[in-house]
Amino acid sequence: MPKRQLRVGRDWMYVEDAQKVLRDAIRIQEEEDRLHRHDVHHLSWIRRYVFSTDHKWIGVQYGVTALCFLLFGFFLMLLMRLQLGWPNQAFGILKVLGEGRAPGGILLPEAYNQLGAMHGTIMVFLAIVPLAVGAFGNYVVPLQIGAPDMAFPKLNMASYWCYLPGGLVMLASFMAPGGAANSGWTSYPPLSIIATQGQTWWICGMVLLITSSLLGSVNFIVTIIQLRAKGMTWMRLPFFVWAQFVTSFLLLLAFPPLEAAAVLQLMDRVAGTSFFLPSGLVISGTPLANAGGGNPLLWQHLFWFLAHPEVYVLILPAMGIIAEVIANNTRKPLWGYRSMVAAGAFLGFMSFVVWAHHMFMTGMGTVISAFFQTTTMIISIPSVIILSALFLSLWGASIRFTTPMLFALAFLPMFGIGGLTGLPLGLAAADIHLHDTYYVIGHFHYVVAPGTIFAMFAGIYYWFPKVTGKRMNNLLGKIHFWGSFVFINGIFMPMFYQGLAGVSRRLYDGGIQYAHAKHAAMSTNPFMSVSAWCLFAFQLPFIINFFWSIAFGKKADDNEWHATTLEWAAATSPPLGHGNFAVLPVVRRGPYEYSVPGAATDYTPQNAPEQPETTTPMGGGMLPSTAVAQKES
Repeated sequence: MPKRQLRVGRDWMYVEDAQKVLRDAIRIQEEEDRLHRHDVHHLSWIRRYVFSTDHKWIGVQYGVTALCFLLFGFFLMLLMRLQLGWPNQAFGILKVLGEGRAPGGILLPEAYNQLGAMHGTIMVFLAIVPLAVGAFGNYVVPLQIGAPDMAFPKLNMASYWCYLPGGLVMLASFMAPGGAANSGWTSYPPLSIIATQGQTWWICGMVLLITSSLLGSVNFIVTIIQLRAKGMTWMRLPFFVWAQFVTSFLLLLAFPPLEAAAVLQLMDRVAGTSFFLPSGLVISGTPLANAGGGNPLLWQHLFWFLAHPEVYVLILPAMGIIAEVIANNTRKPLWGYRSMVAAGAFLGFMSFVVWAHHMFMTGMGTVISAFFQTTTMIISIPSVIILSALFLSLWGASIRFTTPMLFALAFLPMFGIGGLTGLPLGLAAADIHLHDTYYVIGHFHYVVAPGTIFAMFAGIYYWFPKVTGKRMNNLLGKIHFWGSFVFINGIFMPMFYQGLAGVSRRLYDGGIQYAHAKHAAMSTNPFMSVSAWCLFAFQLPFIINFFWSIAFGKKADDNEWHATTLEWAAATSPPLGHGNFAVLPVVRRGPYEYSVPGAATDYTPQNAPEQPETTTPMGGGMLPSTAVAQKES
């Protein structure tokens, strides 16, 4: 009698062989399940909460750490605003800086420079970028693409543990002899090379931060390419994932030149080299022995080759968050999704060929200036496409004015102001007057503060129920929004007036020592400083809301916002441990299927099964075609 055969996949096997293979497979699966249960239940506290490899917990680590740095950087700004609003007056709170920096509570000029340099560095490199990419990217991206984790979990852990020491090294520079770094957040040589010891700490911290970003960017790129769920094609990715994908390429390609430049500057400081020191440099009447042959402009080129893509590292994840919040709260698909994706990719590419518009005053020549003026005008086009698409998505919508939606709506005009005020700075002729004035500060902060930071708040309020399983208080959230919206404009709008009046930045008395700037400075700085402290007061409802909701907030539903993307539709709140999903989702449609005609609800999740078409039986009856007569008993 011939042996029976079974078809297994594409191959035919004898029944006995198939049974043996099945038994081996079951045995291996049971062994893996046993080992997995052992790992889950026997992970030490340190492995689970300190050196975790779970992308969600790493995202939480990034988020909490970045928010702490954000608060500290904000506090440094408040101290600066006291000095700018009321120069050379004593304030008790300034005594926290010590007698060496603020004798009798009066801030010294060199201490003001330290606060300015560290405020800029902390806000950009330690707060906003880690929050936008490290926190939101780590937590949300794997969930949105249906992945069980990041592609390289241990690399993910290493990324955070380069970031945290880098930040602590920078903060420790306040304790160094001579104080913290005082050469601005740009660390321009030759000043940064002859500066106090804190500048060396700044460079070492920067090297660690860059290493962290490189590790994270590689991980994001591989995860998004390789670990998408079944059916998650490129044009089914949420726009937030696209934003993080482009951002990762910016980090990967733009940071290595700055890391190399940081090492070279460190060598100039500690090893006697002269990469950035020009010939004939004289310090306090004494020629610098190791100076010669270097070029300070080389640092500017290497720094801005990173720092202008860095602007889009700040803004692209913010645009991704705003897109998610707007689509969800308008109950409509995003207008022009494909054009937004194309614009985001083009924006990333163009960000590498505009860096020298920061350097029009260095005498680089009219031909090169004309080239960078042109590229700067071109790069505004994809930003306008994305912003216009978000505005048009509001048209005809039934808008839900939730707290995250309020921050998202405020982002649109605030980022618009930041972008429009940047256009004159991209023209060499206009930049002669505006360069290094408060106009530049106002432009940049409108992009980053009521722009990116408002987007970060929108993301926190939107994904808080997913991360914690709790709801935030809506009233406290709206108090936080309206106070922040009013007073953040009170700080930065007058800066345009100051800059047009010729008030230079980095003046520790706000410019009152200059006749042309005195009136503009004295008439606006007190109001701006009061606005800054009022802005701080309106962050207290957020802080209270954040911690109170974690402890006592109402339980949130798994899909609190009735959203369509996988992190809401296919995962619990909070998501499961390693693996994220009880069953890996299968994607069947695009990310923004809201208010689809004929659908049972106003949202159709990406992983929802296709609804079978109802056919009308012969004869015009309305019974379903699957109706079957029941046998009588």
